[in-house]
Amino acid sequence: MTDDVLDNGHSGAGDVPPPPPPPESAVPPPPAPPAMQPAPPARVKADLGKRFLAALIDGLLAGVVGLIPFIGGLAGAAYMLVRDGMELDFMDQRSIGKKVMKLRPIRLDGQPMDMGASVKRNIPFAIGPVGAALLVIPVIGWITGLLLVAISFIVVVIEIILVLTDADGRRMGDKLAETMVVEVND
Repeated sequence: MTDDVLDNGHSGAGDVPPPPPPPESAVPPPPAPPAMQPAPPARVKADLGKRFLAALIDGLLAGVVGLIPFIGGLAGAAYMLVRDGMELDFMDQRSIGKKVMKLRPIRLDGQPMDMGASVKRNIPFAIGPVGAALLVIPVIGWITGLLLVAISFIVVVIEIILVLTDADGRRMGDKLAETMVVEVND
């Protein structure tokens, strides 16, 4: 009688019946809500007067450097590009004008400012100094330089309009680099 088959079609030797289905009330409980994270500090846009003075200081610095024959315009343009990402102790990853006016550009993702973010943020302001540098080259440099200076003027006007009208004071360069300028105590 070792090969007897039970009514269900299985032999009775060594078969384990399947486990019963779980009751409907055995649904796992919902996950616990995530721990409350502190809200990030409120970002308040910088005072427009302070931003204007900081830009004026930086523009004057770049302009003075731009007076150096041949390389001045390029050096001024380079300063305008990297001014907010330079890791020099006296600048503290912001331009000299922003340092004097107690302003700081910040990245919206919370990362520290770096050269890449600075270049993205300031590329609109480098057009004019490059145009000025080209003015030393006869004919082609004059035409190209004057065209770049004119384009730079238009870009600066757009940037000013955006700073005045955007709720966070973010200009085109800020939106490109995902940054904004805030006031700080140091």
